[in-house]
Amino acid sequence: MCVTFCIRGCVEKKMEVFACKITDLEGDRKRLKIDNHDVIILRHKGIFYALDSFCYHAGGPLYKGDIEDIGSHSCIVCPWHRYKVTLQTGENFYQSIDPYNTKKAPVWTCGGVKQRTHQVIIKDEDFYLKLSPCSGDLDSDHYNSPEYKYKNDLT
Repeated sequence: MCVTFCIRGCVEKKMEVFACKITDLEGDRKRLKIDNHDVIILRHKGIFYALDSFCYHAGGPLYKGDIEDIGSHSCIVCPWHRYKVTLQTGENFYQSIDPYNTKKAPVWTCGGVKQRTHQVIIKDEDFYLKLSPCSGDLDSDHYNSPEYKYKNDLT
């Protein structure tokens, strides 16, 4: 269930915006719409994270993804194409191979920040978010842009 909060200007001013009560989490996550931004709050190993809900790669439902730990990185895995995104930073992780030495084992590699993350603040029993501005410089910004939502009749 997606909950809508209409608080205009919170993204531009980097204000803390009430998201939900901790008890509102459905299991370990909750999908929300805050100031026209579709985000998910996740709990993994007792730590709370917030990311854009749709995968940077092809708009898949990242909010439905499983969590996997890769070394010291906790990643959410997009159910569409199995792309892995770190909960901490929004970086993508993939296994790279050396095309000149195919006998060498694949190595987990960071492809840089692709998914927008947001700061989670807990006050008493409530979640607040400081939304990162959707500036268009990250791949996941495309799926929260007004142009994409208008083009796909999602407004």
